[in-house]
Amino acid sequence: MKNRIGYLLVFIVAFSLLSFVSSTGRRKISEKKIVPIDTTGNPYLIIIYKNTYELQVFDSAGWLATYPVVFGSKDLADKKMKGDRLTPDGNFKVILKKINPKWGPELLLDYPNRPSYEKFKERKEEGLIPKTAQIGDGIAIHATRPNEEWTVDSYYNWTDGCISLKYTEMKDLYSYIPLGTPVMIVGDNSTTPVP
Repeated sequence: MKNRIGYLLVFIVAFSLLSFVSSTGRRKISEKKIVPIDTTGNPYLIIIYKNTYELQVFDSAGWLATYPVVFGSKDLADKKMKGDRLTPDGNFKVILKKINPKWGPELLLDYPNRPSYEKFKERKEEGLIPKTAQIGDGIAIHATRPNEEWTVDSYYNWTDGCISLKYTEMKDLYSYIPLGTPVMIVGDNSTTPVP
């Protein structure tokens, strides 16, 4: 019971922070509703803001850390299909931790999940993507290559839709984030800070 109250407090703090930051005008939050994620048994929450290129970590005490990140494309819209190099918006969770031979520490997300498939199906039905399109997979939070941390400092979006941190910072994040950690990816292309 005590743990559930702690997790509830994390969400209250996170959403209060979103409201405060949005009301101060420092960050414009997407008006799309974000479905709450079950955090049962997990002390962390990751929120990724595409419009400010930030990954924030919260624990039961509140805000814990902020890391700068980059994505796959300057177009920060929601992922539509395989090969578009866009990062998906929505609620996910970490399902695998591994060391990638190219860029080291990696946290694989459960994309595509049920809401991802539902959006994909709707877009096909509305003719927004080709009927032959595939949804794609393999979205992760991962490091840059050790000698390419400059990509994050330069807002150079180089991935195929993943979220990338500096190699040294990803080693830190990887060291304490457990499997099952909820990840919220908030997209809003209207305030992109890229030149």
